[in-house]
Amino acid sequence: MNLDYKEIGRRIARRRKQLGLKQAAVEEMAEIGYKYLSSIERGLSIPSTEVVMRLAAALETTPDEFLVGTARQEDQRWKGIAEYLRPMDGKKLDVAESFLAWLSQQP
Repeated sequence: MNLDYKEIGRRIARRRKQLGLKQAAVEEMAEIGYKYLSSIERGLSIPSTEVVMRLAAALETTPDEFLVGTARQEDQRWKGIAEYLRPMDGKKLDVAESFLAWLSQQP
């Protein structure tokens, strides 16, 4: 599956605007760098899985809304799972991402 990062950025911007939030406020809530959200929303930066999850939590939705355009609202357990990822270093995040990619392919 090829991801369209410009479209992902547009979806993030649309959700942020729906909530009436400024980029700086979302960057603070998601604990990402200054002006990074602007770069993501314009499709200039490719966010990591962790950043997508942080943005989803900050914007009160699921990563699905950004990645595929639909939000999964019935099960909010992903928020708790995202919290496990927050303190992980890059190596652990790589392992977690690989595991989640594998898991999503299982029947």
